[in-house]
Amino acid sequence: MNITIKNYVAAVAMLMIISLAPGKLHAEDTDATSNFLPNIYGKSLTTPVGWGAAYGTVFAGAAVESRAPYAHGAAFSNHTGDGGAAIGLGIGNPVDNLGLQATLTQYDMTGWNRYGMSFQVHRYLGSASSIGVGAQNLMLSSGSDSEQSYYIVYSKGVLSSPFLNKDNSTTRLHYSIGAGTGQYGNKTQDDILAGKGKHGTYVFGNIAYELFNQFNVITDWNGMNLNAGISKTFLISDSFPLVITAGAVDLTGYSGDGVRYIVAVGTGITL
Repeated sequence: MNITIKNYVAAVAMLMIISLAPGKLHAEDTDATSNFLPNIYGKSLTTPVGWGAAYGTVFAGAAVESRAPYAHGAAFSNHTGDGGAAIGLGIGNPVDNLGLQATLTQYDMTGWNRYGMSFQVHRYLGSASSIGVGAQNLMLSSGSDSEQSYYIVYSKGVLSSPFLNKDNSTTRLHYSIGAGTGQYGNKTQDDILAGKGKHGTYVFGNIAYELFNQFNVITDWNGMNLNAGISKTFLISDSFPLVITAGAVDLTGYSGDGVRYIVAVGTGITL
């Protein structure tokens, strides 16, 4: 039973979106009082953000983790690790009206029979902020433990002077706060049997800070557990980012059976 890799694979797609969206917004934003935008590096490990793909952006990514939660016993003897991949498309204009992103996710790299769709509608609010409403894990196949979930999330780049990079008009400190159903509040049967309760908080959030150029440190709470990591963006060209993210998940004992480690890579391009 796996609760975190599903969130993480979905977040992989969002990492590339974050790396593409702000640059486009610079061209579209006409608010002279808030010309600073979030930086173009990963801001979350396992939780959604309010920024989304748009303008004909195509993105793809993959993630692996050291082991699935509660991956013990004979039933898991050949499947202690886990992973997934995602590909998606963003259309629309979130500055003038709305953006829409659609993501196809494969939840099991050992067999191509567990996949589903996720969607997010998002709107840029100005002042380095955005809001998104999404549906995740709308299954297109059977035999998966991925749980259908819905959420709303608000994301903000902090515009206080100490957190502004005036060289490229971006913010260094970012946060998101949101609430969701399904995977953000319903624990697995293994958690219940382990005495960890039936429900999480249904509220999630993330914080990211740019230590230096193109490098963010991240922490998030996904409704079940606390996670921490880093994200680095390599700009292969002006329109071709490569995002690499690594993290430790389940740092607290509210779900799962110990700390695990996850690595993800992704990229995207605006057509």
